[in-house]
Amino acid sequence: MKGPRDWIVHKFGGTSVADAACFRRVAEIVGVRAEARQAIVLSACRGVTDTLFAVVASAEVQGDTSGQLAALRKRHSDIAEDILTPSEAAPYLAALDADLADIKGVLQTIKLTRSAAPNARDLIAGYGEIWSSRLFARFLEARGGRPVQWCDARTVLVVDWGPLGPAVDWRESQGNLGRTLAADYRGALVITGFVASDRRGAQTTLGRNGSDFSASIFGVLLEAGEINIWTDVEGVLSADPRRVPDATVIDQLSYNEAMELAYFGAKVIHPQTMAPAVKRGMPIWIKNTFEPEKAGTLICANPSSAHPVKGTTSIEGVALINLEGAGMIGVPGTAQRLFGALRGAGVNVILISQGSSEHSICCAVPEKEGERAAAAVRDAFERELREGQIQSVGLVGGLAILAVVGDGMAGTPGVAAKLFSALGAAGVNIRAIAQGASERNISVVVDGRHATRGLRAAHASFYLSPHTLSIGVIGPGVVGGAFLDQIAAQSARLREQFGLHLRLRGILASRRMALSDQGIDPLKWREALDRGEGADMDRFLAHVRVEHLPHSVVVDCSANEEVARRYVSLFEQGVHVITPNKKANSADYAYYTAMREARRKSGAHYLYEATVGAGLPIIQTARDLRETGDDILGIEGIFSGTLAYLFNVWDGESPFSAVVREAKRLGYTEPDPRDDLSGLDVARKLVIMSREMGLATELSALPVESLVPAELRSVSAEQYLELLPRHDEAMRARFEQARARGKLLRHVGRVSADGKASVGLIEIDKSHPFANIALTDNVVRFQTRRYNTNPLIVQGPGAGPDVTAGGVFADLLRLAAYLGARM
Repeated sequence: MKGPRDWIVHKFGGTSVADAACFRRVAEIVGVRAEARQAIVLSACRGVTDTLFAVVASAEVQGDTSGQLAALRKRHSDIAEDILTPSEAAPYLAALDADLADIKGVLQTIKLTRSAAPNARDLIAGYGEIWSSRLFARFLEARGGRPVQWCDARTVLVVDWGPLGPAVDWRESQGNLGRTLAADYRGALVITGFVASDRRGAQTTLGRNGSDFSASIFGVLLEAGEINIWTDVEGVLSADPRRVPDATVIDQLSYNEAMELAYFGAKVIHPQTMAPAVKRGMPIWIKNTFEPEKAGTLICANPSSAHPVKGTTSIEGVALINLEGAGMIGVPGTAQRLFGALRGAGVNVILISQGSSEHSICCAVPEKEGERAAAAVRDAFERELREGQIQSVGLVGGLAILAVVGDGMAGTPGVAAKLFSALGAAGVNIRAIAQGASERNISVVVDGRHATRGLRAAHASFYLSPHTLSIGVIGPGVVGGAFLDQIAAQSARLREQFGLHLRLRGILASRRMALSDQGIDPLKWREALDRGEGADMDRFLAHVRVEHLPHSVVVDCSANEEVARRYVSLFEQGVHVITPNKKANSADYAYYTAMREARRKSGAHYLYEATVGAGLPIIQTARDLRETGDDILGIEGIFSGTLAYLFNVWDGESPFSAVVREAKRLGYTEPDPRDDLSGLDVARKLVIMSREMGLATELSALPVESLVPAELRSVSAEQYLELLPRHDEAMRARFEQARARGKLLRHVGRVSADGKASVGLIEIDKSHPFANIALTDNVVRFQTRRYNTNPLIVQGPGAGPDVTAGGVFADLLRLAAYLGARM
C-alpha cells in the first residue's frame, strides 16, 4: 500500500455501536471527511462479546444456550431493520442466521466434550465484530456517496500467540491486504476488529482490547496518517472521574506517558495495542463518539503541553513484601534470589523499592498473591532466616499504589516535594517510594483506605484540578449568614485567580440542614436550606468529610457547646475547624489539652482568630510574639464592643438603664443584654488569651465582676429591663466616685504572666489608651519583654456580624494557604 499517507483509521468501541442510533452517529462521524480514504474498525456491539463467552461457558456445563442465541439474533436484527430497508436487511439477516447455525454446531461439540478448545472459544467470541462490521458496511453503502468495502480481518491478519501475546506476521499480513484491497482504492474500508488467523489459517483473536490492536495494525499496513480511537469519554482523563470529580481531559500525551498511565489502569488504549503505531510515529487521537466536536486527546511522539504531570492514577489491592536483614548488606545476588523466588511462584512484581544501605528490599505484589509470595521468599531465604542474617520477611496487605505520570517531571525540581507535601497535608502516609531514572513516573505505596483521598490531593496539587475544600457551615445565623454571603461574593474570584474551590457541601442550622455532593451554590444558600431536611449533626459531619475531597473543614459559627465538644472527634478524623465559637477554647483545661493533642496527632488545622476581637489580629499577634521568642508579661483589654459602647457614651447624666435600652435598640447588645453585662463573654475571651500565653487558666477560677444585679439574674429579659432602673443609683454613685478622682470607668479583662487574672469594671486615667476609643472598639494592650515601656496595642471594631464573618473568612483563606493554595 505504498503512497501518500492519506489513509485515516477510525476505531469504534462497543458503546459506539450499541444500537441503531449509535450506528447512525458513527456514519455521521466518518461522513465528515468522506473524501479521505478511511479504514473503519468496529468492535462488537456493547455486551455481545461477553454474551458469546457466556454462551461457551454455558455449553461447557451442558446448559441451554438457545435463549442467549435468540437474544443475540434479535439484538442484531432489530438494528438491521431500523437502519436498513427490508431488501437491504435480508442478505445481512441470512448471513446472521447462517453464522448462528454454525455456532450451534460448535456449541453442540462443546456440550458433548464438556470443554471448549481455545480455537473453538476464539471462533465463537469473534462473531460479534463480524456481525457489527458487516452490518455497518451495508448501512454505509446504502447511504451512498462513495465506495464501501467490507474487510474480514481473518483473511488479512496473521498472528502467532506467544508469552507476550499475539505477534503479527507483518510480511504475510501485508501481502494478504494487497490481495484484498486495490492499491488505488479510494473509499471506506470497514474492518472487523478483534479477530485474526494463525499460521494454520485457524481463527484466533487479538485478546482483550483487540479492536484497538486491530486499528493500530491496519494503520501500519495502510501507512495511515493518523488513528482515531472513538469511545464513550472525551479523551484521556487526568484521573478516574469516579474518584476525582474534577478530573480533566489531557490535551496531549507522549507515547511513553500514555503507556505509563495505561499500566496503572487509566482508560487509555493498552500499551501493546499502541506498539505498531508507536514504532511508525503515527499520531493517535482518543475521541468521544457522543461528543465528536470535543478536541479529545492526542497521543504522539512530541506532544506540547504545559503540564509537567499529565495524570494521577492508582493500582488497588496491593501487598508489600519486605525482606530485611543486616546480612544482605554488600552481598551480591540477594535481589536476584528474591525476584527469582517470586518468579518461580508465579507472582507478578508491580513495584520495587530499595534503600542505598541495602539493609532491606521491598516490592509490591497483587494482594491476592501476597501469602504465596511471602511463603516463596521465606523458603528461598530459609537458611538466612534461621541463622539470623535475615531478620524478617514481612507482608502488609490492604495497600494501594498511587502514581503521578508526566514527561515534564524530568529535570523539574520540586515535583516529588509537591507530591509528598500534598499527601502529607491530606493525612496520607507513604509506605514505599519508587521512581525510575527517566523521572516520568513517581509511585508511592499507601494505605488502600486512603487511596482516593491521596489521588484527590495529588491531582489538586499539580493544578489538574482546583484546590478544593469540602466546607460544612454550622450556624447560618447572623454571623454565619454574613460569612456565607461573603463566600458567595468572592468564590468565583478565588477560583479564577488562585484555583481555590470552596465547595459548600453542607449547612446545618438548629432545625434544618442542606447537603449537596457537588456543592451548594453560595448565592442560593438560603433557598437550599429552606428546601433541606431535618437537622442531623452526625450525618452532616459524615457528609462533609469525604474521601474524594482531601481537605474537609467545619466552620462553626454557632455558640453551641455541643458542637464545640465535637472538635476532638473532628481533629482525630483529620477535619480542619474554623470558628468564632468561644466554648471550645474556654472549656475545662482537660478538654482543651485533649483537643490540642488530637489536632497535633492528626495534622488538622484549628483557626479561631474570630473568637477574640472579631476580625482583629489579636490571637495572631499573641502567637507571633511568643513564636518569635518574646515573653508576654501581661495582656489587658476591652474585649466587649457592647461594654465599650456603654461606658463610652454614658456621661453620668442619663440613667445607666436608659443607656442599656438605647444600646439594645441600636443592636449593640445581645437580645438579652445580660449576656454582655454578666462579663462571662469577656471572661471566656480572657481565658482564651491566657492560654495563648501558655497558662492553664480555668474559667471557673477566674474572678468575674458581673454588672447584672443578683436579684435580676433569674428574671426574664423583659423583666430585667423593667427592673434595671432600680439599680441606677448604685451605678451612678460608682461613676461619680471615679469622676471625683479624675478617672473614667471601663470594663477590662486582665491577665499577667504569673496567672493573676480578673474581669470587671475599673477606673483608668483619662490619658490611658483605653480612654479614647471609638464607640464599639475593642482594644488589647500587650506588655512584653520587647514592648515593655511602650506596650503594643491592637485596636479596632471588635463586634458586628460583618467584621466577625470577615475574620472567619480570613481564617478560611489562611487555611487554604497552609494546604498549598497559592494565595
